[in-house]
Amino acid sequence: MSLLTVGAVMAKRGMLAPGPPHRQVSQLLSLQKWGFGLAGELRQAAHRSPKQVAVIDEQRGSITYADLLARSEKISELLRAKGFRPGQRLGLLARNHVGAVEVMTGAAAVGIDLVLMNTGLSAGQLAVVAEQQELTALLHDDEFDGVVGELPATVTVIRESDWSADLDAAPTAPVLAPPAKGGRTIILTSGTTGTPKGAARKTPGGFGPLISIIERIPLRAQDRILISAPIFHTWGYAAMQLSFALRATIVLQRRFEPQAAKDLLEMKECHAMFAIPVMLQRMMELPADPGGIRRRKNLRVVATSGSAYPHGFTTKFMDEYGDVLYNLYGSTEASWICIATPEDMRINPDTAGTPPLGTVVKILDADNHEVAPGETGRIFCGNDLVFDGYTSGATKDFVDGLVSTGDMGHVTDGLYFVDGRDDDMIVSGGENVYPIEVESLLIDHPAVREVSVVGVPDPEFGQRLAAFIALQDGHELSADEVKEHVRAHRARHVVPREVHFVDELPRNATGKILARELRARIT
Repeated sequence: MSLLTVGAVMAKRGMLAPGPPHRQVSQLLSLQKWGFGLAGELRQAAHRSPKQVAVIDEQRGSITYADLLARSEKISELLRAKGFRPGQRLGLLARNHVGAVEVMTGAAAVGIDLVLMNTGLSAGQLAVVAEQQELTALLHDDEFDGVVGELPATVTVIRESDWSADLDAAPTAPVLAPPAKGGRTIILTSGTTGTPKGAARKTPGGFGPLISIIERIPLRAQDRILISAPIFHTWGYAAMQLSFALRATIVLQRRFEPQAAKDLLEMKECHAMFAIPVMLQRMMELPADPGGIRRRKNLRVVATSGSAYPHGFTTKFMDEYGDVLYNLYGSTEASWICIATPEDMRINPDTAGTPPLGTVVKILDADNHEVAPGETGRIFCGNDLVFDGYTSGATKDFVDGLVSTGDMGHVTDGLYFVDGRDDDMIVSGGENVYPIEVESLLIDHPAVREVSVVGVPDPEFGQRLAAFIALQDGHELSADEVKEHVRAHRARHVVPREVHFVDELPRNATGKILARELRARIT
């Protein structure tokens, strides 16, 4: 990526606006000294715009960048005082609040590796992950007291309230020097098919990753950004990084609630929102709001990632909220892969969009050759932040430096499409079947609220499809009607052999459907 491109995008997004020369110099020196990780991005923002509100927290109110940096540095000193050393791993089990942001930035500044724990983990899962990640300690919100009891005795457990008391009593910290080796942030995979794995986030080496995103998604310097996506996972964490880089004001709620999020967009006059698709689905289930676009006049961006949308949903959302939706197709391992703009989704509501600047995406066959347009193959991706491997030492398939996303997809008329997970495809009676084909059909049925179709073993056909459906309130539908609907619109071999009706689909904290739990219900 050329310096000309970087400068042009930064200027377009308001990042090169004039300011006090001494603050601009301090900003650049911070990046030179600390790099482009969380510690460096926080410092550049604090030195350039110290009085700018960094975070609006629903419980603690507003905190400026200068005060956020001061709190972060006190945390760094407190970690040292408690005996933490560079390279040790500290687990953080927390919801979206400013205290979690302070811990993330404070740990990074003294070289401590921070493992971001999924708030949806059970006590047993948490204990397994803590052992696998070799945690020295776990810092957790008080509400998780009930799930930390099975942790190994070698893990020191620290409650949020105790930590906050120690922090409030701590003296002002001296100015820190960067550690010899910066702390890593380790993000867990979704764990939809088993125990979550740890994937270390790379520290950006320059402006490239930032430019790749904001060139396509029109965020601007000093925007107000509601981050509803969990900051312990890739998308919420990325939103926080982007916000620091833009010296934006982050708006946080501990828990997502559809009406509260919708109200915050208006009350705080937010310019952007970062969410996961299921959150928007829940917001769209609220009563229609014909005047909403006018009342949300500042809203330019609703950026989502994490899972596919139901067929046609993107068009319905934009019809109510305006052409503000940007959907990033990515993964913990590959970071971003494609971004779909409102224009892309108006052409085809189901597209994943196109690769952003600096990203290479190829669709390969079983012999690692590129497939022709329109043909389905395995999706491989390369960019500046592709992971180096899991913390366990395992990795994913790589071809010519490109990492496997684990998905199947195709390209049509220049737009990329995801056809499903490569391990989701089943062979039933000798025919290849993708569950997403059936899901896309059933979600359009007026009685269906949400649906997941999974493959399960079958003694006669090898595998068969099972559909799990949650109905809209006040609607009825029988299993035979579901099968007949599929039979009328799709080939015979994709008709589900069984249909199960559920109150809601099981999801993890990042909104992804837990297919393993659905399969476990079938005996």
